[in-house]
Amino acid sequence: MVSRTVTSVSQEKHTAWQRQRSRTGFFFVLPTVLFVSVFFIIPLLMTAFMSLHDWPLFGQRTFIGLQNYLDLFGDRQFLRSLDFTARYTLVITPLIFIVAFILASLVNRKIPFIGFFRTIFFLPVVIGLGISSLLWVWLLNDQVGIINKILLDVGFIEKPQLWLAKPDVAMNVVIVSVVWKTVGFTMVLLLAGMQAIPGELYESADVDGAGYWQKFRYITLPLLRRTIALALVLSVIGSILSFDQFFIITGGGPRNSTISIVYWIFNNSFTYFKMGYGAAMSIVLLIVLVLLSAVQLFVLRDTTES
Repeated sequence: MVSRTVTSVSQEKHTAWQRQRSRTGFFFVLPTVLFVSVFFIIPLLMTAFMSLHDWPLFGQRTFIGLQNYLDLFGDRQFLRSLDFTARYTLVITPLIFIVAFILASLVNRKIPFIGFFRTIFFLPVVIGLGISSLLWVWLLNDQVGIINKILLDVGFIEKPQLWLAKPDVAMNVVIVSVVWKTVGFTMVLLLAGMQAIPGELYESADVDGAGYWQKFRYITLPLLRRTIALALVLSVIGSILSFDQFFIITGGGPRNSTISIVYWIFNNSFTYFKMGYGAAMSIVLLIVLVLLSAVQLFVLRDTTES
């Protein structure tokens, strides 16, 4: 009888402890749940609701169902913006990754002043994208820009150039500015992954007579798979969502040749006041991002664990 009583009391204490633990866990999770709900879930639902309406910035909204989505297929600028954003992403993503990988390999060494070089390479990341874009606008200005002045002084050009007047040049200018601004972040991600690889693996490879490319192929690359996946996913998302650099540096020009998809969403929503149409494009863009991220994570998944 006493044994049953003790067992019953123990079970009650265990149940009470589990309840207390659940309440504690709930209060720890609650701030994150509130943050995600307020700043993601609710705005997402609101955007989906708006996309089903003719929703002017001012005036009465009208329910039109899927008409906004159907109108996307006849919007030539929307299709051109998708094409431009895709081409921009395909160019800048591997470029950022290659430059970042080279920089990470260079600073992953124990040499004097290596911390200084890591800081210098990472420094542009702390500058806001808007500020860095304005900096490049000043550098390329045909009247006061330092790039024109340097090229004139060394005799490479005979008169100041309008760097942003040609579509191809404007595209290249944006690519260079974004690589300069963001490559340090990817470098840090890759550097962290490289430093997490045990040094004993490289020492064993040296004993076995493995060369640089063999160590890179069979040690560095496989063990960096997850880091590479993260870096590429973040880079692709950032490239597809690009807006500031095109808005500030090129203004979408010349001749609307550098209007990204987010730029076109911005124009429709806050210039033409077609909030419902802009919301529909935002939902489509979200679906594209989710699919691309899922494909990247699947392709770059770690196959060593099963």
